[in-house]
Amino acid sequence: MAFIHLDVRCLYTLLICTAFGSVPSNAEIKVNPPEDFEIVDPGYLGYLSLQWQPPLFLDNFKGCTIEYELKYRNIDSEHWKTIITKNLHYKDGFDLNKGVEAKIHTLLPAQCTNGSEVRSSWSETAYWTSPEGNLETKIQDMDCVYYNWQYLLCSWKSGMGVHFDTNYQLFYWYEGLGRTTQCADYIKINGKNMGCRFPYLESSDYKDFYICVNGSSESHPIRPSYFIFQLQNIVKPLPPEYLSLTVKNSEEINLKWSIPKGPIPAKCFIYEIEFTEDDTTWVSTTIENEIQITRTSNESQKLCFLVRSKVNMYCSDDGIWSEWSDEQCWKGDIWKETLIFFLIPFAFVSLFVLVITCLLLYKQRALLKTIFQTKKEVFSHQETFF
Repeated sequence: MAFIHLDVRCLYTLLICTAFGSVPSNAEIKVNPPEDFEIVDPGYLGYLSLQWQPPLFLDNFKGCTIEYELKYRNIDSEHWKTIITKNLHYKDGFDLNKGVEAKIHTLLPAQCTNGSEVRSSWSETAYWTSPEGNLETKIQDMDCVYYNWQYLLCSWKSGMGVHFDTNYQLFYWYEGLGRTTQCADYIKINGKNMGCRFPYLESSDYKDFYICVNGSSESHPIRPSYFIFQLQNIVKPLPPEYLSLTVKNSEEINLKWSIPKGPIPAKCFIYEIEFTEDDTTWVSTTIENEIQITRTSNESQKLCFLVRSKVNMYCSDDGIWSEWSDEQCWKGDIWKETLIFFLIPFAFVSLFVLVITCLLLYKQRALLKTIFQTKKEVFSHQETFF
């Protein structure tokens, strides 16, 4: 009879748990990690696909939404990127100069378990490009500049100790470009490809821009180099033009300049101003194309400034300063300058007129003296005759 009562109690407990959608706490729930986890390289110079298959034995969780926690990084990085997704793949960019590692596990939400999230063990994978050539054969000093947000130019130097027959090729890709493309306009130095002028890059802003520079030589293999840029972060604008320096009164000075020409919106600029008052120079920044300053001394005789521009943090994460503009100066009192401007030529003209007048008077005096002397001699001769 006691066994019957025990069975009734167990059945009662089971019915309660079923009614509230839970299972006893001592029933351990497990889920397997995803299957066939791998990193696939589609040939886009670092844009890789991480993909996997659902875990085994999910029949008991058909009504549940399964999620996956994915972590990945380049092998030398200290920080993992973490993604929670319901999909069976994820794509991102990686530096192929280094290895890539990733791990993933399955997540069961709390409503499918005993009230707390259940995670599987990790499934791990890694990816390396096949290294070719010694590390010293890679190109050096890669430098890419997106001039005025209009055209991209990249340049580099040869690797260390490469053979004289070594030449380089550049390939690039960004999302939206149908395929990996080779540079069509190389910059050549002594017949070698040492840079690339890119064509118009449609819809390339705010996307990862992938570049690979590899090389060829009959004597030894060349190690390829991989780079990832976002073009808006390497923009170098034009310098401002039409600088204006106005001294409003004994203290206030107005500095103004035009917005650089080109497609960059006015709201995307930050400016650096270098202002000089006599022998003192200071630097300031502003997002406006005008600034008011105060003179440190009413006796200052020389005020000069120049300005340069860069894309600001509202339009990019970084940027490159433009060249400095031409210098604009104000020297001393404008009335003194005007007076000196007119007095010096007037003095020269007056002196010239005075010299000419003196010469004419001297010649006229000499002529009159000659005429008078001639007449005197004629009169003397007539008196002697009579």
